[in-house]
Parts: sequence; C-alpha cells; structure tokens
Amino acid sequence: MDVLRVQDIEEKYQAQNGEIKALENISFSMKKGEFMSIVGPSGCGKSTLLSIIAGLLKPTAGEVFVNGEKVTGVSTHIGYMLQKDNLLDWRTIYNNVMFGLEIRHRMTPENVQRAIHLLKTYGLYEFKDKYPSQLSGGMRQRVALIRTLAINPDILLLDEAFSALDYQTRLNVTNDVYRILKQEQVTTIMVTHDIPESISMGDRIMVLSARPATIKEILEIDFEDKDRTPLSCRNSPKFGKYFDHIWKELGMNE
Repeated sequence: MDVLRVQDIEEKYQAQNGEIKALENISFSMKKGEFMSIVGPSGCGKSTLLSIIAGLLKPTAGEVFVNGEKVTGVSTHIGYMLQKDNLLDWRTIYNNVMFGLEIRHRMTPENVQRAIHLLKTYGLYEFKDKYPSQLSGGMRQRVALIRTLAINPDILLLDEAFSALDYQTRLNVTNDVYRILKQEQVTTIMVTHDIPESISMGDRIMVLSARPATIKEILEIDFEDKDRTPLSCRNSPKFGKYFDHIWKELGMNE
C-alpha cells in the first residue's frame, strides 16, 4: 500500500485582484522510504502543497491519504521541518529532542528510549546537555531532524530545510540527513530551489509549472549505485544530464 496518495489537489485563494488558482490537478503517490524532491518556479505553490499534505491547509478540491486514511486535519503521521531549526534556546539538546513527544503527550518509556537511541546513533548524545547556541548551524539542523524523527512520523516534509546554511555546511548536512532518512526508512518530500540538491537526494523529482502549478514531469533518478550518497551523486556522469534536463524544464516557464 502507498504511504502517501495525493489525489486531484486544487487550491484557490482570494487576493485583492480576485481569485487566484495556486495548484491544479496535483496527483502522485509514494512508497515507504522513498525520497521525492519538488522543484518549480518561485511562488508556484510548492510550500502550499506541503501545507495541504500536512493537513495544515484544507484544499479547495482533492484529497490526501496517509496509509490509506484521509487527511482531515493536522496529521500525527507527518513531521515537518522548515528553513529555521526552531530549537528552543532555553532548553538543552536532550529537552529539545523530547519536545515533540511532550506536546503530543507521547512521553512513554518506549518513545523516550527511541529518542535516546536516535541521539546516540547519529552522534548527538554527547551534546545532550548543551544548548542550541553552543552548536554549529549544521548540528542544530541535525538536532531538529532527530526531534522530528523522535515522534516516529511515517512521512517527513522538508521545506527549504537547508537553505539557511552556508554552502559547505549544507553539503555535509544533506549527506548526514540523507543517510539518516534512508536508514530510518522515512518517506520524505523535500521542496528546494537548489536543482543539484534535488538531484543528489531524490529518488524522483517532481517538476512543477508556474502558477497555477501543475505537474510537468516526475523524473526517475537512478545513479545505479545502491550505496549512493548526495556527495557521490554529484560526481556521477549522469548528474549533469539530469541537471540539464531539469534546467530546460524550468526554463520553459520563464
């Protein structure tokens, strides 16, 4: 069964100059552990689509299903990471990671142990008593990811989650995040303006048109390497071909 099924999504909203259609006829599905990148022109509705999938925004038309169940409000099966890590500066790293479990009233011994296991597995346990201001931007983003994974989501939504980082840190963090998500088998959708990032991390790439956004193409990415990493993908001869293809698809919108 598909972990996620998005069916005939349409979104309209009222602006001063009348009704604006943001999304039109958006349909796709995803399997467990799959990573989908979404690219498209600025303002085409990429973040709006994530908000609809998360249940934060009710679409004008269409439906979203997670594990076969229709999403009718904020879904507990979905984790959401934004550009800012939104760590609480007055809480330790350990207490930041536990925050999602606290507000969902899911601080069971089993869930706490899982969160501790994530901290240990991904090299953050030794920093558990430190505060966010004592960590680098890359480590803060890793903490934010572990906090999101601690609630054990079936689906993770990343909205420009790495764009606040400098280039070198961003490369290292995307490598880290990719490894963690593949190891944990979390189905992931990532919105990004960075075409190389979309290629290096995605199993598939959804290319959206200018507003109203429609799906121009869902491109299968295959580097023929079962041990691929975002960094290794950037060195592949196929990388440039994928980049040129997506660039041309997006260029048609200009």
